[in-house]
Formats: sequence, C-alpha cells, structure tokens
Amino acid sequence: MSTTETREQTRILVQAAAAACEDKKGEDTRILELDPIDSGLSDFFLITSATNDRQAVAIADEIEHRLKKEFGAMPHSVEGRKRGDWILLDYVDFVAHVFLTERRAFYDIERLRKSARPLTPTEFDAELKVALAAKTRAARGKASKDSEAKKSPRKSAPKKATAKPAAKKAAGVKSTAKKAAKKSASRG
Repeated sequence: MSTTETREQTRILVQAAAAACEDKKGEDTRILELDPIDSGLSDFFLITSATNDRQAVAIADEIEHRLKKEFGAMPHSVEGRKRGDWILLDYVDFVAHVFLTERRAFYDIERLRKSARPLTPTEFDAELKVALAAKTRAARGKASKDSEAKKSPRKSAPKKATAKPAAKKAAGVKSTAKKAAKKSASRG
C-alpha cells in the first residue's frame, strides 16, 4: 500500500472519530495535521473537550466503538480512561485526545504543536472530499486511457501463405504435366 493510500485511510478514520466526537457533544473539536517532521510521532491529533469526566469517557467509548465497528480499527493503546480528565486513544497514525475543558486549557496541545496545521472537522471533511474526488478523476482517466488502448486498432502481422494454396498450385502443375505427357504419348 502506498503512502498516499495509507494517509487517505488515516484521514477517513480521523473523519469518523471527529464525527463520533460531534455525536457525543464534544466541544471545540480540532484536528491538527502534524508537520512531516513530527509525523514520526503521528500524522494527526484529534482534540476535543468534554464538560465532565462521564462525557469524556462516553466520547472516547464512541470513538473506539465506531472505528472498530466501521473499519475494524482498534487503538494501539488507551490511557486515562479511569480518571477521565484526559483520555488518549493511540491509533498510531493518529491520536485522539479527549480532555476536560480545564485540562485542555492547561496542557494547550495546540500551542505546543506550533508547526501543526489546525483544522475544524468541516475543513477536514472538505479537504478529504477534494482528495478523494481527485483520486476518482485520476482513476477514471486511467480507465479511459486503458479502454482507448483496447479500442485502437492494432496493426496485425501480414498473413502467412498457408500450405493449402501452395499444395493446390503444385497439384495443378503436376496434373498439367501429366496431361502433356499423355498428349505426347498418344501422338507418337
């Protein structure tokens, strides 16, 4: 699988996780697209806030449930679920952070990752749609080139003379020779 395909799949997972946050009333959900220098850590951070620890656990559970159900993706590790003030779900290519509002303000991950590009889920969705549309257009272009190649007439090799006409010609020569021999024998 290419890096581009892996990144698109990661974007789809992040999009589904952001939708889970919205469904459970996560507040101020942001997606940080990390700089390639930081991508050894992860490609994206999904950050959302909850008003209390029960809501934080519900958001984390919904992310985990949805990604498992829809994509078969399980987090590599989960931390902070018992306390509920900062729950981290590590999916390797992206990390979901569910904070209590005051904890998020205290740790301010967005400020720590200055090189990251912050996106709202709506902006992220729009970028994903554009990327998938471009991929679809490219695939259609390739398919149309392939079908044109199939439709274009191919130069065929010249047909080889078959043995049958040559044999008929040889038989004709023999029969003519036999007829001439009979004529000359009968004359004289």
